[in-house]
Amino acid sequence: MIVKEPFIFPHWNYFLCLEDDVIRLSRWVEFSQRNLDCYSIEIARLLMSVSAEVDVVARLLCKNLNPASKADTIGKYQQEISASFPTIPKALASIPRHGIELYPWSEWVAARTPPKWWSATNKVKHHRESHFHQATLENLLDAMGGLLVLLTLYYRKEVHRLMPLSQLFIPKAFLINMGDNHVRFIDRA
Repeated sequence: MIVKEPFIFPHWNYFLCLEDDVIRLSRWVEFSQRNLDCYSIEIARLLMSVSAEVDVVARLLCKNLNPASKADTIGKYQQEISASFPTIPKALASIPRHGIELYPWSEWVAARTPPKWWSATNKVKHHRESHFHQATLENLLDAMGGLLVLLTLYYRKEVHRLMPLSQLFIPKAFLINMGDNHVRFIDRA
């Protein structure tokens, strides 16, 4: 018997694990416009887990773009990632099954502006007693979309090898670095 060890994409595998939890959540909370403000302990747990992975992947992406990078905050990630991918605020992820389109990095059109879901995560994490209501379905879905976009950029040279594909989220249009800071949209839907 010959067993070939496949190349492992650890952050993609973690995304799929988080996505599985989000899919299970959809059995209890319908992903619809009416429920976007819904919040719960489970949504808070997932939001904090997803945002923590965004932090990890954003740091790795910055290191890939600039090996000397010392980026360690959302503001510094924004500076470095936006410099290489200036159209990231237009990056689109969708959840076709529920008719949802996400622009998770849209706040990055303004300098030093964190995404709404990132700010909500920090408020829920540090001031849960007064901001628990910000652990919403909308913030969770945007955070997942944000993670998907970062993973697409991080694995951009290997994106075609990410298997299995996401069951819920589709990066309809996302950014690919073409070298020399030339960026184009590519549609994978």
